[in-house]
Amino acid sequence: MRKVNVGSAWPLGSSVTPDGVNFSIAAPHASNVELLIFQDENDDHPIEIISLDQKNRSGDYWHVELEGLSEGALYGYKISNDKSNPLMDNLVLDPCARAITGWRKYKRNQKNNLSTGYCHFLKGVVTNRDQFDFKSHPRPKHKWNKTIIYELHVGGFTKNPDSNISDNKKGTFVGLIEKIPYLKNLGITSIELLPIFAFDSSDAPEGLENYWGYSPINWFTPHQGFVDGYNPLEARKQFKQFVEVCHDNGLEVLIDVVYNHTTEGNQDGPIISWKNFGPKTFYHQDEEENYQDVTGCGNTIAANRPLVRKLILESLHCWAVELGVDGFRFDLGIALSRGENLIPLDEPPLFEEIEIDPKLSDVKLISEPWDCGGLYKLSNFPARKFRTWNGHFRDDIRRFWKSEKGTIWQLKDRLIGNKSLYNNNLANIFSINFITSHDGFTLKDLVSFNKKHNLANGENNRDGENHNNSFNYGVEGPTTNKQINNLRQRQQRNLLSSLLLSPGIPMMLMGDEVGRSQGGNNNTWCQDNPLGWMTWDHQNCDHDLKDFVIKLISLRKQLSEFFSPSFVHIAHEDNSKEKTPDLWIQWHGIKVNKPDWGEWSHTLGYSINKKDEGSAIWLGFNAYKETMVFELPKPTSPWKKYIDTSLLKNKNVSKKPLANQSNISMESYSLVLLVANEYSKKIKL
Repeated sequence: MRKVNVGSAWPLGSSVTPDGVNFSIAAPHASNVELLIFQDENDDHPIEIISLDQKNRSGDYWHVELEGLSEGALYGYKISNDKSNPLMDNLVLDPCARAITGWRKYKRNQKNNLSTGYCHFLKGVVTNRDQFDFKSHPRPKHKWNKTIIYELHVGGFTKNPDSNISDNKKGTFVGLIEKIPYLKNLGITSIELLPIFAFDSSDAPEGLENYWGYSPINWFTPHQGFVDGYNPLEARKQFKQFVEVCHDNGLEVLIDVVYNHTTEGNQDGPIISWKNFGPKTFYHQDEEENYQDVTGCGNTIAANRPLVRKLILESLHCWAVELGVDGFRFDLGIALSRGENLIPLDEPPLFEEIEIDPKLSDVKLISEPWDCGGLYKLSNFPARKFRTWNGHFRDDIRRFWKSEKGTIWQLKDRLIGNKSLYNNNLANIFSINFITSHDGFTLKDLVSFNKKHNLANGENNRDGENHNNSFNYGVEGPTTNKQINNLRQRQQRNLLSSLLLSPGIPMMLMGDEVGRSQGGNNNTWCQDNPLGWMTWDHQNCDHDLKDFVIKLISLRKQLSEFFSPSFVHIAHEDNSKEKTPDLWIQWHGIKVNKPDWGEWSHTLGYSINKKDEGSAIWLGFNAYKETMVFELPKPTSPWKKYIDTSLLKNKNVSKKPLANQSNISMESYSLVLLVANEYSKKIKL
């Protein structure tokens, strides 16, 4: 007979002890708790049932220690929240489980009965909690102003048949390891992974599956679908292996975390985990116990409450300390700042606790500043260490290159670090700049389609964003028209140059560097097929564009004092004439020092000048339909051209000083970067 001890409330979840395994859950409203132990993931019935009573309760926590158990033991809970009713029949998953099994027979809306037992329910798996070996694989710790982010989907990055990954490794963490040399060669510093929390792929309309993973079933466990094999204990090992290799190659690993909602949906959704441990604790509900929703997913996590905050912090510790993650991007993060009745809090307690937590002091923190309830806080995001996704940068850059009127003034601010949006001289290291992300068109589709084409998603094209600031330049979708294709290629280069040659923290979307298309689908959340996968086919990759991106990133790094400073360069007119700063911005139009801020203007130039000695760099932007001649400011030494987006091959850009140092002809829809010779001497491409 197994010895059963009272156990301890700490640590949460299941943890290996010298004598066996300790189990602890937070269930403040429970009146009865049973712990069920299983022999196999497909078992209909448990091999042991341990009933917990008041001696196993400490405040809001229920706990017990079972001697003789070890890593790999399978378990679940049955909980009653009303003394007058029997225990609920559903087997519920430990919210703090660090490994999960039962995926092969799992059914989302399964209700237990005597005939089926528990074979269709997920079960927790006891794991060891070894800390990540930072001594052997230290964090790269790139400074914010030196950070370049590449957003990708773990499964989609290697699933394509042309990925040259063995079949069993396609779509897995270990398969992704084989593509690290590719990512390193691009020059990016940080990989941002779409959700890798264990998620419910069946949380989708009939006939579809949830591919992106914004449907968390647990906040502690790596998704089993990204694991080579079916052993649930391999999930943590393989993910840690991936992080180790990234660190060894100087790459940070950031993960997209979904704490704002869960896969359990509203009152009509399934009971899988949180609902049975305390729906009134974990979720925002009204007086009639209806689920309040500002996430668009049926429920909203009540992150203002202490137990919920504790669970989120424990999850962050798990990923940062045990698994080695270098940073977090909070999906709809501002939703976590809402208090009771969803009222926004100026000082949300969750963010305060995250920012003072010593275990999280050396990780990067990023958030979306909006939620589906209309809350949008960019410059006034209620946490001083969080960086924010800057949707204004995306929209304003897109609109300028689309030749919309009234875009010049906004372009000016985006090019110097979004100072007006963040209202401080540190905007350069607070704004996550991006042109594209997983949510929306790819870069190639942005310049190939006027409208979304989402019929494959099964919602009659109702889903996805309608206001994309996209343009097809005469033909909807692919075309053999060389003139249109040439213009589309230029526009891709213009958009990427605007991103990578602007202060702020740039983020790229996977595949944009090779012209990946989703066929005009701007919401591939349910497309686990070539629409949502990275393309590796040599014939379908734009290798000239990839070479251009590598060059852009290299220039950004080598000219970091201009394009990735840790502060906002100050325009000359903002300074006293008695003291000229070391580097300052001067604005131009087609005439030197005469920018055209008019409603109809589509041209702009600016130089960063070295004291009173002349210009060090000059950037020209021509979004007009005709070729324009720009006067050039006097350089500190002769001008050399390094970027000209009208030339689609890098080899066509001469490294010799310009023959004409006074003016330059710029093709329609093109961008040009000039560098003074004294600065160009240190550039190696």
